[in-house]
Amino acid sequence: MTTSLLDLPIGELAEGVKGGRFGAEELVEESLRRIEAGRELGAFLHVSAEAARRAARELDARRARGEALGPLAGVPVAVKDSLCTLDAPTTCASRILERAPGDGWRSPYDATAVARLRAADAVIIGKTNLDEFAMGSSTTTGAFGPALSPWDRTRVAGGSSGGSAVSVAAGLTPGALGSDTGGSVRQPAALSGVLGVKPSAGRVSRYGLVAFASSLDQIGPLARDARSAALLLEVIAGADPSDSTSARRPVGRYQAACDAEARGLRVGVPAEYFAEGLDPLVRASVEAALKGLEAAGMTLEPVALPHTRYGVATYYVLATAEASSNLARFDGVRFGRRDERPGDELSALYGRTRAAGFGAEVKRRILLGTYVLSAGYYDAYYVKAERARALIQQDFDRAFARVDVIATPASPTPAWRLDEHPDDPLAAYLADAYTLPASLAGLAGLSVPCEPTPASATRPALPVGLQLLAPAFAEERLFTVAAAWERLSPAPRRRPPEAGG
Repeated sequence: MTTSLLDLPIGELAEGVKGGRFGAEELVEESLRRIEAGRELGAFLHVSAEAARRAARELDARRARGEALGPLAGVPVAVKDSLCTLDAPTTCASRILERAPGDGWRSPYDATAVARLRAADAVIIGKTNLDEFAMGSSTTTGAFGPALSPWDRTRVAGGSSGGSAVSVAAGLTPGALGSDTGGSVRQPAALSGVLGVKPSAGRVSRYGLVAFASSLDQIGPLARDARSAALLLEVIAGADPSDSTSARRPVGRYQAACDAEARGLRVGVPAEYFAEGLDPLVRASVEAALKGLEAAGMTLEPVALPHTRYGVATYYVLATAEASSNLARFDGVRFGRRDERPGDELSALYGRTRAAGFGAEVKRRILLGTYVLSAGYYDAYYVKAERARALIQQDFDRAFARVDVIATPASPTPAWRLDEHPDDPLAAYLADAYTLPASLAGLAGLSVPCEPTPASATRPALPVGLQLLAPAFAEERLFTVAAAWERLSPAPRRRPPEAGG
């Protein structure tokens, strides 16, 4: 493993460009070099090399003219390929949005989060791999190949924002954006050994994010340290007139929160997250992290979240119901590459929605969602799931009346092998068991690396994530605790042995 400028925190990179210590072009070329060297990891579906070079040259020219640059000046940032971008295709890792081999649907606008990155003078380096339409927990269900763990290329990167997590973990970019519906930022961050944030519902505009489950989808940053993630969140957060669901609340001072005193904070520990199904090595790592927080002056308190056991079932009723509605637009009339024989009008009408259309996991979720919304089953499933969601929210409300944050494992296991359960969707669904409840409740959440599992004869050392949860719009608490933990442990600073370079 070699070191590079890209290993610096994002704020230091931006200040270095603004101060002339190095140029935006230098950062972009280093990122492109590392992306090429790490191509086999499958992190990217599209690399915007020439557009990134043009943007970097313009930034360097502006600095030379004495113009002020933004808080992300020259920093290469990757974005998940479910976020719309003007200068790159958007495929959602699906054949449905593939116009031609290697080319996807072209959006006429940038997603608000992407536009805010550009306004802060970040350089969008490319679009990252994901599970098809963000439906998955491993970044293996997409149409263009999996993203691989840089810690062990025989293992998954987590999902659905696995490409973004790998880009940061392998040092291809210092930061990335993903989207989190039921854990799709936090879980791949945990499995890849980086920090990932799910903001509160409404904290970041969803405008330009291809929808999976609208009441659950959130855009969040991934980075190697808390302060870098805090800076990214400060840039993309805030109300947006294009998104009526975005919150009209002031953006928090997340970077300042990284320096706040954590001593005296009350950390809730729910027994439900340390029960059967938790890998013993993951448990040991998380419990060691909790002892570290206690040694730093925080107080550990048991809390009860009894309806956690309904989280998986509740999520997969509500999320698939919303997905069924959202994906109805992809009927093959406006989207999809046409490979039909000339003159085949029926094939032209339906595009690629047949054999080369949606993959198996997307079809499975659409069918399930349509079923739970159908006549005779709506009350039996969907209405009951909404009631269970309310009970989960009430559990968290009671817990946060007593504690400031809640700490749990982010994933019940480390990254699993690519061939471990390819035909068992339930096993994949259970991989999100610890992240789903917070999504259902609209909370703020964050995964920060703790000590990796020890290497053994059967598997290498693998990352483990500590999940921190806070009430809605209390992201500052998460950054305070995460930054305190980083000062205590070398785990967040460790790099995988197969990082790009």
